[in-house]
Amino acid sequence: MTRAQAPANAARRGRPPKGATRLSRESIVDATLRVIDAEGVGAVGMRSVARLLGVDAKSLYNHVHGKDGLLDAVAEHLLSGMEIPARTGDVRLDLRAIADAFRDRALRHPEAAALTLTRQLASLEGLAPTEALLSVLRDAGCPLEESVHLLRVFVATLVGTLLREVHAGQAFGVGDSAVAARRQTLERSGLPRTAEAAPHLARFDRYAEYEYTVGTAIELMLSRASRPG
Repeated sequence: MTRAQAPANAARRGRPPKGATRLSRESIVDATLRVIDAEGVGAVGMRSVARLLGVDAKSLYNHVHGKDGLLDAVAEHLLSGMEIPARTGDVRLDLRAIADAFRDRALRHPEAAALTLTRQLASLEGLAPTEALLSVLRDAGCPLEESVHLLRVFVATLVGTLLREVHAGQAFGVGDSAVAARRQTLERSGLPRTAEAAPHLARFDRYAEYEYTVGTAIELMLSRASRPG
């Protein structure tokens, strides 16, 4: 190697890894969501995300702090992208509107929705839905600690019904003849109440289930919020 070649080679060695110049928090979040959509939350890691971006995993640390940082960033992305509905003053309508906004947003990446239950968010944008829910409950007279409990119950209910909506078939792939055969099997097994409910258990209307679940959750919240003390 000549002296003339040395500076050029040294500069080449010092260049950032291929693809690093296009790295940003947004591109990392997008790649993390692609991993989650394809393989689930358990597949998320610095290496899996970096591999998708075509960069060295170490370069991600300039934007996020490890796997927890990736998951926090995804949760904040989901919540900060919600369109918070304007308040109407009707508690039922306001809670339903927030639920619908969450569903619309989470259906884009349902496998990531559960992260909103488990991550401790810090950004103001990510906390906007929390502020909206707490505002409705507190303005309705719900005590502070009870409002926090109800907030968590409501979000857990929304995530649960969302995952069921995504993963359950419209009719679980079961026809009338299969339902009848299943019911006979259940009757012989000594499970009379389950056998009685078999035709209903075998079928699933996604939106009707969502409406029923959210409506029930709201009524529960209102009954708890209005309790004396």
